[in-house]
This record gives sequence, C-alpha cells and structure tokens, in this order.
Amino acid sequence: MKIAIYAGDIPSTTFIERLIKGLATAGNEVYAFGKQKQKVVYSPNIKVIAYHNSLSKGWMFIKYYTLLLFSRPKQLGRLKQILKAEDKPHYIHKLSISMPVLYYKPDVFHVQWAKAIKDWLWVKEFGMKMVLSLRGTHINYSPITVSGLADMYRKTFPNVDGFHAVSDAIGAKAVVYGARNIKTIYSGLSTDEYQFKLKEHKSDRINILSVGRLHWVKGYNYAIDAMHILKDKGINFHYTIVGGKVGEEALFNIADMELQQYISFIEYVPHAELKDFMHAADICVLPSVEEGIANVALEAMAYGTIVIATDCGGMTEAIIDEENGFIVPIRDSEALAAKIIEVNALNEERKNTIKINAQRIVTEKFRADRMIQEMTELYQTAQV
Repeated sequence: MKIAIYAGDIPSTTFIERLIKGLATAGNEVYAFGKQKQKVVYSPNIKVIAYHNSLSKGWMFIKYYTLLLFSRPKQLGRLKQILKAEDKPHYIHKLSISMPVLYYKPDVFHVQWAKAIKDWLWVKEFGMKMVLSLRGTHINYSPITVSGLADMYRKTFPNVDGFHAVSDAIGAKAVVYGARNIKTIYSGLSTDEYQFKLKEHKSDRINILSVGRLHWVKGYNYAIDAMHILKDKGINFHYTIVGGKVGEEALFNIADMELQQYISFIEYVPHAELKDFMHAADICVLPSVEEGIANVALEAMAYGTIVIATDCGGMTEAIIDEENGFIVPIRDSEALAAKIIEVNALNEERKNTIKINAQRIVTEKFRADRMIQEMTELYQTAQV
C-alpha cells in the first residue's frame, strides 16, 4: 500500500516512529508529512516531506504548487477552494502543507492527533481513505476542557474510514462522538531492544521512578503526597521523575513537605538512555489520572521493573493486579504509599514471578510485529 502518516513533528512519537519503520519493512510505500525538528535516516521506501522553517515552507509551496498546476490543475483549484472556505486566515499555511499530500495521493492518510482531524478531511474528496489514531489526551479530557472540540469530533468522526484505538477504554469513549470501525491496536515494542533483568534489591533504599511530562493529568501531585507519607513512616526511598521542567507549585509542595532530599526531577533523557533509569529503579510508578496505555509502563515491564499504576484508562488491559504488576485507585496517595511499602516487602521469588509475568505479557500482547500486522489490516479495512 501507499500509506501517508501526518504526525505533526518529525521525528514523532515512539509509536509513530515504530509504525513508519515497520510498515516500510513490510513492503509498503510510506510517506511522512510534518515539520522536521531533526534529521532522521530512514530506509529508501520511506519518503519524508517536511519543512524546517518559514523559508523551507515557502520553497515547498512553490515546488508543489508548480507540480500540481501542470499535472492536476483542476484538483489544485478544488483544494484551494476547500481550504479557503474552511479557514481563510490560515489559508496559505494549510495550502503549503496540503499540496504535497495531494501530489503524492496515498491510498490511506493516517492522522496521529484527533485535534487535527478537521484540517485533513479534504483528502476524502480526492479518493484517499482516512485513518485516525485515538490517543490519550485528545480523547480522555481535551473534549471536556477545550471549547468546541467535542462538537468538532461529532461532526468529523463519522467521516473517518477507520480508527486506531490504543486501548479498548479509549475506543469506547470515541463511540460517543460517532466513531466507527474502531480497532484496538496496542503499541508494539521491539522486545529485542529491551534488556530484561531479574535484579536483586540489595539496598536499604527503595528507588522509585516515574517517566512522563509534568502535566496535571499525570497525577504527580498525588505521587508527591504519597512520598510525604513514606517519609513520615520512616521509609528510606528516593523518587526520580523524568519528564520536564518542574513548576512552582510542585517545588513549593516539595519544600513545604521537606522532601527536597527525597525527590529529584530530570527534565529530559534520550529514549535510548531510559534503560539505565529503568534498571536502577526498584519500582516504576504511574500515578496518572487518565491514560491510554502508557508506553513507559510497558517498557518498565520489558526491562524487569515492577510497575504500580493507577486504575485509569486502559492500564488494566496491560496490568493484571498482583499477577504482573499492581493497580491502585486514582487520586489515592495513601493507597499508593501503602502499595509501595507492600511491594518492597515482597520476597525476591515473588518479585521475580511478577517481573517474569510482566515481561511475558509484553512479548505476547505488545509486540511490534503484531502492531504492524494489525495496523495493516486496519488500513485494508478502511479501503473497503
């Protein structure tokens, strides 16, 4: 197939990067559209059509306007008409990023972010099929917090040919907005990238790790409160949060609870270096209020780090409580603190059983090759 993926930024999320490479390896012709933030080397059957800045976007405009003007002038005229009617103030920008898509005219156009769906519905008029990913933020809470977004989803979702849901829970939420032909396809890990270890906990200190952007939906305020409970109980621990610049509120709360020596923030770690943090951690905590299925939890399970996650989104589709990890209620700092103490007190045999079970479900249910196969099936179904 000829598949185009609009991901916004290039390189994109871990999921999209694995998808692009996997689809190309399977023999498809893949096009990646967006704004190129840094150079990426792909295989020959992956074509990147991207701009870096205003100058390169201007050159892209001239190039594809000329190519379409001479090859398909009527289609160019119709595209201009559609985009000008939809959003006249941003007409030139949208025409710049849309003309390359029309020129290459893929069989399937896959949009990663639901909020962007309105900008790309025009592809259907030119015979391209549309697939949309249903991912955490854009479905879980943005329709509630962003004015007009729910109405936009209700108007546009019925026109989409197929939906990729990262969990059953997110797919169910999208039905409310008129989504159909929804296929749950779990993010796939290339398990050979992960070094599974049954490491023995030899230190008196519990090393606790969270990875993810510092946003309220990640529930770090509840995790910090849980660390305060651990401190008051005299537990020896250190909590590391990797994911962004810490805000004033968190800094104040940490100082107020006298947790400065117990909590560290690291703004950014390259994905390839996260393994060192995973291997050093005894427990990976996911304190989120909402999630699809957090990749960081799957990666921790693949590395052999025990995961404690909140009962949010699709997390119970990956973690079976007390079998391959642990589930606690959302917004419950006391339950989280108690579970950390409980897990730390388990004997090594029990911990190793949980780690092995976790690694097994990742290799069976969250494999990259399975993800590629199921995405390919979704693209084929969308074309029917």
